Amino acid sequence: MPHKCPVCGSEAVREEGEVDYRCTGGLFCAAQRKEAILHFAARRAVDVDGLGDKLVEQLVDSNLIRTLPDLYKLGFTTLAGLDRMAEKSAKNLVDALEASKKTTLPRFLFGLGIRHVGESTAKDLAKHFGKLDSIMDATEEQLLEVNDVGPVVAQSLRTFFDQPHNREVVEQLRACGLTWEEGEPAARAPKPLAGLTFVITGTLPTLSRDEAKDKLEAAGAKVSGSVSKKTHYLVAGEEAGSKLEKAREAGVEIIDEARMLEILANGVPAA
Repeated sequence: MPHKCPVCGSEAVREEGEVDYRCTGGLFCAAQRKEAILHFAARRAVDVDGLGDKLVEQLVDSNLIRTLPDLYKLGFTTLAGLDRMAEKSAKNLVDALEASKKTTLPRFLFGLGIRHVGESTAKDLAKHFGKLDSIMDATEEQLLEVNDVGPVVAQSLRTFFDQPHNREVVEQLRACGLTWEEGEPAARAPKPLAGLTFVITGTLPTLSRDEAKDKLEAAGAKVSGSVSKKTHYLVAGEEAGSKLEKAREAGVEIIDEARMLEILANGVPAA
């Protein structure tokens, strides 16, 4: 069994208890390129609206994209020149790529496609360390201090960030303009909404539900998918459904997006 990937030359490793050897090339490996791009652009990751399977296949097969940063070097003229790509679709994709540059640390980390690092783990890592560089440089022992991170996840993170080409991709993405808010490690970061449970329903004026959830969780709140007696606030937007009626019946305080942002900025006033 080769210990190097035959496609990209990265180290091939076998995790304890598994039969298969896997390439550690990740973002760098051509064999994993299409899936890596689709994962990175997914709604729960950096969210590039309109970047689907067929288009990614066309971009990769045409050698227009070799690594993730190449996405952000695509211009309107290049995209409009692709088969079955109308000018409006090309403009929409350029706009979507620009919009995706403003993301969050958990979304970016999840989007990198690190084995065993799902959305929940990415959030826990971001909360614990506060900064991407701290995650990339953490030892396995330091990673094991994170909530729900065990030896397999810690080793996977260390293996990923020990590959120079993976770090290079991260730095190139930063150079392309991808940004996110960073903060203090969990031990020092203030959590003004700790102990409070929010539910979000309907369409908010300026934030998506995911964005609102990210902001609330960053402040220490729990965001639940259903209303109960333990719910403190229901954030209601347009076309709020049955959750709104259930909140009224349960006596839960109903607030709008503006009030939610006020609470995030100033905390909950004393009773």
